Order: sequence, then C-alpha cells, then structure tokens
Amino acid sequence: MSLPYALTAELTHRCPLRCPYCSNPRELERRDNELPTDVWLRVLEEAAGLGVVQLHLTGGEPLLRADIELLIERARSLGLFVNLITSGIGLTEARLRRLAEAGVDSLQLSLQAATPSLSDHIAGFQAFDRKRQAAALIRAAGLPLNMNVVLHRQNIGELEAIVELCLSWGASRLELANTQYYGWALANRESLMPTKEQLKAAEASFDDLKKRIGKQMELIWVIPDYYAELPKPCMGGWGRISLTVSPSGKVLPCPAASSIKALTFNSVRDRSLASIWSESVALNAFRGTDWMPEPCRSCDRRFEDFGGCRCQAYLLTGDARQTDPVCRQSPHHSLISDAVARVNEAATSVEAPPSYVYRG
Repeated sequence: MSLPYALTAELTHRCPLRCPYCSNPRELERRDNELPTDVWLRVLEEAAGLGVVQLHLTGGEPLLRADIELLIERARSLGLFVNLITSGIGLTEARLRRLAEAGVDSLQLSLQAATPSLSDHIAGFQAFDRKRQAAALIRAAGLPLNMNVVLHRQNIGELEAIVELCLSWGASRLELANTQYYGWALANRESLMPTKEQLKAAEASFDDLKKRIGKQMELIWVIPDYYAELPKPCMGGWGRISLTVSPSGKVLPCPAASSIKALTFNSVRDRSLASIWSESVALNAFRGTDWMPEPCRSCDRRFEDFGGCRCQAYLLTGDARQTDPVCRQSPHHSLISDAVARVNEAATSVEAPPSYVYRG
C-alpha cells in the first residue's frame, strides 16, 4: 500500500456559480453538515503525518468559508504546499492580503469562456468581470496565477482566444480540461460533448499554441476520454496517491467517488485519516488487481491504468467492478461509442447556447 502525497479538501459545496459540468455530486452536501474548523485542523495534521505534501483547498467555492486563512496558516506550518482553487467570486484585495499573509502558495482561477456573454451563460452567473478583477488582484499581490478551463462543445471552438486571454491576464499555467462526465456533467452530456471535428481542430490548435507560446505560460491538456480507446489511470489509481475529504468529512479516493452508492465511505468525524486510508473497506475495494474481471485481469496495462475509472464504470454500468467502458476491450464499450455517435450525428450547429441542467 502506497501513501498519499495530495489531499483535496472540499471545504463546502456552496458556490455562486452553477456550472453544468460541475464535478460536485448531484446530491450536494448541506452547509449545516460541513466540518467545523477544529476538525479540519485535525485532518490537516493527520494528513501531514500520513505523508501528504500537497493540499488543494476547493469546493464549491472555498472562499465562502470564513476560516480558510486559519486552515492555510496551519497547513503551511505543517510544511504543506497550499493551492487554493477558486471561482474568484468574493476575492477582494483585503481578502487576498489575508490569504497571502496566511501563506497560500498558489491560486487556481476558473474560467468558463473567452467572451463575457458565453462565460456568464455557462456559469449561470455574471462572473466574467469579477474573474478578470480577481486575476489582476492575484498578479498584483505577486502570487502565481494558475487557471483552469473546462472544455466542451460550447467553448472548445474558441480555444485560441481562451489561451490568449489567460496569457494577457498574466497566467503562468493553464489547464485545459476536457469535460469528464460525472455528476452534473453526465446530466448534461449531450449538450457538452464536442464533435469529433471540433476535437480534432482543438488538438491541432493546442499543438500550435504550445509551440508559439513556449515558456510564456505552461499549457496542460487533459484528454477527452470518451474519444480515447484506452482508459485513463484515474487519479493515479484508486486509493494509491491521493485522497479527498468531502465537506461533511467523508474520505474518498477521488471527488467523484461518492456517486458509488454500493460503497460506504468512512468519516473523519469518527476515525483518523490514517486508519481510514489503510483499513477502510471502501478505500481497499479497488486496490491491487484481485478485484479485476476480464479483460482487465490478464491485460498488460493493468498496472498502468488500473482498470480505468471506477466511478465511470459505476455510473454507466451500475457496477464499479466493471472495466471502464472507455476501453475498447470492455464488454460495455458500446455505452461510450453509441453516446459519441449520437452526438456527432445530431450536431448540426454549435452557435446557439443550449439549455443546461444547471448545478443546484
């Protein structure tokens, strides 16, 4: 059993944005069930003792927690690298000063599109101008600005404009994350999935931009796994290198794992992080290879992709033990190929923004 090096702390599911691709579960955890400050402080200490060196503070919108500066200060005293993932809403000059004084190492700002109208439509909230202001504040404070854009059918055509905008805002790193279909994104899959032609054009544009921009800004491309033939090693493998703690305290191998209703995830309210990591039934459920069915069990890639994504297998087949349907060898691969075919056959125009099932 390996030890985790990264902890994703979901401080809250509350958020002013309503993004239709949100990675939060469809059943959002309530504010009155969020972990109190003292428990989060204990979790940080236990995480450091377990070997964690990276802390990602996220949500929802983590700035809605009044204690975030205290959590950052404690994490830095424990030697953790602290990355704050935010929509930028609520980030004022005074708040940023307090975050910097607490010791935050990096801020990752989300962006929905290159133009205000499309960006605000996707977010379900007038956020574009506030994001621009947040980016300026982060750069003025001398902190590195990392940015994240989730790509889908409505914005992938303006990839070059997105990259140029982030560069003009002073971003040092931009993650272009093709939509992963869990939670809210799965509910909006037909509206979000790009066509094969769109994706091909975007990949060519990305390659060109990477050469042109060089070292001005780091560009990261997260693969669109529905168009892949082999599954991704989701989160580096189930319960191998990272863990997530939900707002209520559930310990998960990844942020989407709570969707697997067949598993019961232990809470840090009841047990230590170390005991949950090593002993919980849920985190041990898909470690190693003994759980694997064919064709995974005899596949040469089983130590590379670990059978693919357990959450995706569960959401599409109802059984988390199944081979990730993305794999061309999966007996359920038609669930992916049929969905891709429907989108490509139905897509006649991408100009008019669709009606989304917005995050609740």
